Amino acid sequence: MTSGFRCSDLRFLAALLLPALTLVNVLLAPANAGWGALLIWAGVALVDASWPGAQHSPRGAAPTPFLAWLLRRYAPLQGVLLVSALLVAGTSEWPVVGALAFAVGFVTGAQGITYAHELGHSKRGLDRCLAWMLMSSVNYAHFMVEHYRGHHVRAATWDDPATARRGESLWRFLPRSLAGSFAHAWKLESARLRERGLGWFASPLAWCWGLDLALVTALAAAGQGKMLAFWLGQSMFAIWLLETVNYIEHYGLERRRIDGRLEPFGPGHAWNADHLLSNSVLANLQRHSDHHLNAWKAYPELQTVGPRLPTGYAGCLLLAAVPALWFAVMDRRLDAMGLAVPASA
Repeated sequence: MTSGFRCSDLRFLAALLLPALTLVNVLLAPANAGWGALLIWAGVALVDASWPGAQHSPRGAAPTPFLAWLLRRYAPLQGVLLVSALLVAGTSEWPVVGALAFAVGFVTGAQGITYAHELGHSKRGLDRCLAWMLMSSVNYAHFMVEHYRGHHVRAATWDDPATARRGESLWRFLPRSLAGSFAHAWKLESARLRERGLGWFASPLAWCWGLDLALVTALAAAGQGKMLAFWLGQSMFAIWLLETVNYIEHYGLERRRIDGRLEPFGPGHAWNADHLLSNSVLANLQRHSDHHLNAWKAYPELQTVGPRLPTGYAGCLLLAAVPALWFAVMDRRLDAMGLAVPASA
């Protein structure tokens, strides 16, 4: 890690800008919070797709303390945003509750889950603790088990529920990924505890799910229906964003079996994008092949290798929601890679 500060690092301040702007909307104009999030989403997608100068990011470079602490500082800011929106939702009309759930879910899904993913790959205990907290805030703590010990092992194979097959729509993929990831995470955690001779009281997964269930139960028991609807609504939208990104990242790509052995993960087994604005907001998540090849590499160091998406994630999320458009764009890319026919049936 280098100690120097680089001007190019300032682009990653988007980590704090989006939740800060959303917090202002939640406190001052909650009825407009949903429109604000939608405009930001559309704006990022439009810049990614139409501004040639924003279709390439600076090359990866060694991380600095500034960049390492940036994501850590995001976590308490998201906490303030969630508590504030929860309180506002409790005294708002139902349409405003829906707007708040959408706006805050956009932040907790697009950035909170993304940064939890990055912090969870850290070797520091503090970072992993923050990652567990961020994933618990969207009621999806099992990601902390399944992603690192499940998805990274099985990505781009049909054994991985988070890898989308060619011709599989987003809406067919979602129930398979949701159910498969949840079940496999608990299976992995049970095996880990058994191997170490530990009980479920030693499982952070059990504790996080227990606390999430306790909060939901407490809100329901207190008759706080609007708070409960907001809490579950922002979680559902955040989870939709996560699983749609999962759909996009490995769609139609498959590791082959050669002489009965599964080939190692290579650059061609994940889709990538190098768009400046979305990579700044998402901590280089779109440089996904390099991330799988070097799971411990910090986000500022990641490089763009492997096949390219037609645009950044902001636009691809919209494409993926309309299967006919997604297949028309992406299957042409698979054909160009010589992947016209899936290797498995």
